Amino acid sequence: MNQNRLVTVALTALAPVSWGSTYFVTTQFLPADRPLFTGMMRALPAGLALLALTRRLPRGDWWWKAVVLGALNIGAFFPLLFLSAYRLPGGMAAVIGSVGPLWVAGLAAVFLGEKPTLRTLLTGIAAALGVSLVVLKAAGAFDAIGVIAALGSSASMSAGTVFTKRWGRPEGVGPLVLTGWQLTAGGLLIAPVAFFVEGAPPALDGRNLAGYVYLALVNTAVAYWLWFRGIGRMTATSVTFLGPLSPLTAAVIGWAALGQALAPVQVLGMAIAFGATLAGQTAPKGPGRSKSLQSFSSAEDSNVKLSMDVTSHPVRR
Repeated sequence: MNQNRLVTVALTALAPVSWGSTYFVTTQFLPADRPLFTGMMRALPAGLALLALTRRLPRGDWWWKAVVLGALNIGAFFPLLFLSAYRLPGGMAAVIGSVGPLWVAGLAAVFLGEKPTLRTLLTGIAAALGVSLVVLKAAGAFDAIGVIAALGSSASMSAGTVFTKRWGRPEGVGPLVLTGWQLTAGGLLIAPVAFFVEGAPPALDGRNLAGYVYLALVNTAVAYWLWFRGIGRMTATSVTFLGPLSPLTAAVIGWAALGQALAPVQVLGMAIAFGATLAGQTAPKGPGRSKSLQSFSSAEDSNVKLSMDVTSHPVRR
């Protein structure tokens, strides 16, 4: 790996590392039991900030396409993600989310004619196994709503990824602009549901505001900019396999900042997941490899969900 590529990989890796801090910020800085409001606050301010920065709005049929993609990738995904993270014990949502890239690969084979290589599938399975060892501890009571929410969020993101790839982007529009459209549309779709289900916004103190500012700007806007920069310079498969860095980061933060113990099996899982990440950077190109998973959707599905469920209990203060 030459120096330029090493720098590109390192900068791109900062995105999933940032997403790995989501659980810590949610539990330590944000109001408890407000998953819809939290999803809205993460998406809408970041989307509006990107719109202000890029100064581009959709035109023609891209108005409805942006709404559809925003609904799949953000509007449905974020609420289902946070709901599953609040309700499922033992990192179960993280395990379900860790197979997200495999779901995308399957849908892409059907709708886009892209056939994943055997090495890609095996590396994806190894990454999911490693993540499972890190986050999946003793199971608690079965929660049907949590499982359905986790499956729904993964399916929503998988469909969003495929249609993002199928539709591409308007001429002259970069990924940062398209991300701003989707985050804004998704945040606007979440807002009325959040107010209807959860009521008026909670009273926020300085600590809460700091948490939301971090999630919206650093954890979303800046992290996605780094992610898209990497997609533009690396193969999409190589970028996708940086995903395991998110739950690994969450586990390290839990150990360092929250005093959570790391059992030997979790350390083994971290080694396997990290090995899959490295393998994903050295895998040779194959048919369809350069086009697969070129969307922020797959990144979010395989990263944020994992970081939210890294501990053995549901997210709460």
